[in-house]
Amino acid sequence: MQTLNDLLGESKIFLSREALSPHYTPKKLVFREKEINSIERAVAPSLKGDRGRNLFIYGKTGTGKTSCVNYVIEEIKQIPNTKAKISYINCRIYNSRFKVLAKVTSDHLPTYAKRGYGAVDLYERLRNWVEEDSKIFVAVLDEIDMVKDLDDLIYTLTRINSDIKAGGVSMIGISNRVSFKEDLDPRSLSALYETELVFPPYYATELYAIIKERAEIGFRKGVASDEVLHYIAAQAAKEGGDARFSLKVLARAGELSEERKIPTITMTEAQDGVRMAENESVYELIGTLPEHQKLVLYSVALLTRSGGTYKKLTDGVDTYLFSGEVYNRYRSICDNMKKEPKSERWYRKYLSELEMQGLIAAFESGKGIRGHTKLVKLLVPTKKTCDVLEKDLFGVPEHNGGAA
Repeated sequence: MQTLNDLLGESKIFLSREALSPHYTPKKLVFREKEINSIERAVAPSLKGDRGRNLFIYGKTGTGKTSCVNYVIEEIKQIPNTKAKISYINCRIYNSRFKVLAKVTSDHLPTYAKRGYGAVDLYERLRNWVEEDSKIFVAVLDEIDMVKDLDDLIYTLTRINSDIKAGGVSMIGISNRVSFKEDLDPRSLSALYETELVFPPYYATELYAIIKERAEIGFRKGVASDEVLHYIAAQAAKEGGDARFSLKVLARAGELSEERKIPTITMTEAQDGVRMAENESVYELIGTLPEHQKLVLYSVALLTRSGGTYKKLTDGVDTYLFSGEVYNRYRSICDNMKKEPKSERWYRKYLSELEMQGLIAAFESGKGIRGHTKLVKLLVPTKKTCDVLEKDLFGVPEHNGGAA
């Protein structure tokens, strides 16, 4: 076990822990030159003082979307005398129209932002600020699908272009879900006038090159062997080509070697690092789900934990739930939260998306069950899933299911 002196002393494993962080942006982003060039083309009109088209970027977690956008933002900062002004907004934190407008105002009009105005006042000030010297404002909205009143936000930002005589506003939206726009009002969709860019997952060979470069910066010489790096890259490729996952495994493996006071990362630490990262990734993934998908997953977890009615099945090992009972529980939770439940069509879509994420299994019932129905099984630990969702949905560490 490490002592405080060990923790404060010079590491025998790490040179730069920051280099192993997913938030670290290297000087060159390998295997994403094409995507970076597409982002540059999208923002180029803004840099010349013209309105650009809105750009929406999609791709699974860990495919480099945010890193590439931040890379281009850093490039823009080096350009002198540009009329483009940019705000990067993490919509997981700034998850409403008001919060986004307040963040933009804070970035560019900090004195005004402290006066406690409402959304309409912030809109007016932002509109005047854009128009006063024909500037082009680019709002980078990371995890844009987390904004609760997204239709209102899109309407507000696109409306500025109609209300001003000079200058303009454009958006770069980043999302893990290609389908998120299906939730938008048709009027919002028609106002977007956007181009789209999809980031593909990384291959194992690409992941190996990425983590090898980071390992050379982050670890002391000889700590991470090629065998270990190839193993981690292969595991990350199985996780959907997720570079963040590979970096998380690498960092965890390094920490385990340090705790165990061994000079290198062996395959044991790499395998243990994969297990730790897999558990962490599941609960991070749950946190990124849209609200109604969380409510459906919470319904599955509640019924799995507390037991349903006669509609719950078990073979002594696994618990299976009838889809109809899960939907009824979801509607009950929505009613108690004073939220409008989605239709059964949307519910079936949510089940499909949760299944694609590997959080549940859903399949048609076979012989021995009357009628034709779908069975649902939770694939992640029940108690931890309930805890994570209760904290996220209700704002408390533990929730006794009263909302159900």
